[in-house]
Amino acid sequence: MSLNEYNKKRKFQETPEPEGTVKESGKNIYVVQKHKASRLHYDFRIEYNGVLKSWAIPKGPSINPSNRRLAIETEDHPLDYADFEGIIPEGNYGAGSVIIWDYGAFENHSMKDGKEISLQNAYKNGHMTLILGGKRLEGEFALIKMKRDNQWLLVKKDDNYADRGIEITKKYNSSVFSSKSLEDLANDK
Repeated sequence: MSLNEYNKKRKFQETPEPEGTVKESGKNIYVVQKHKASRLHYDFRIEYNGVLKSWAIPKGPSINPSNRRLAIETEDHPLDYADFEGIIPEGNYGAGSVIIWDYGAFENHSMKDGKEISLQNAYKNGHMTLILGGKRLEGEFALIKMKRDNQWLLVKKDDNYADRGIEITKKYNSSVFSSKSLEDLANDK
């Protein structure tokens, strides 16, 4: 995977975002970052071939299996971005506040014809099934590619961690690392 697009969009002398290289953690990490840029959204990222494969989710993830959340694939990010929480200064790509809303590990549970397939093949086929083990998101989720190039759906599977009566993005507003909200972070400038 290439980080060329990520690096081209950023001025590292001006932004605290990490300049990254391709590397493996061996932990299958995922992170969800709440990002108040021009619009509030959540960035869902999974470790994939030494980078973080990334999707912007305008409404945020849901644990209600009836909800299908639009997930717009964005450029790959470096693995070091999983620890990024801070303020991207005005005039820079993605300017605004970023907190780590959820963090954990995932397992690939993608299947084809009754057999488990690699995450790489699942991504190429446009249907990944992941078991998340985070602080807020747990259980089985699917990322399903739609007809448009960069549009996917993030869907919670109906399992023991599903909940139709709760909007998890409203329940949790703060960082799992610093306990700060986006507003707290912006006021700390």
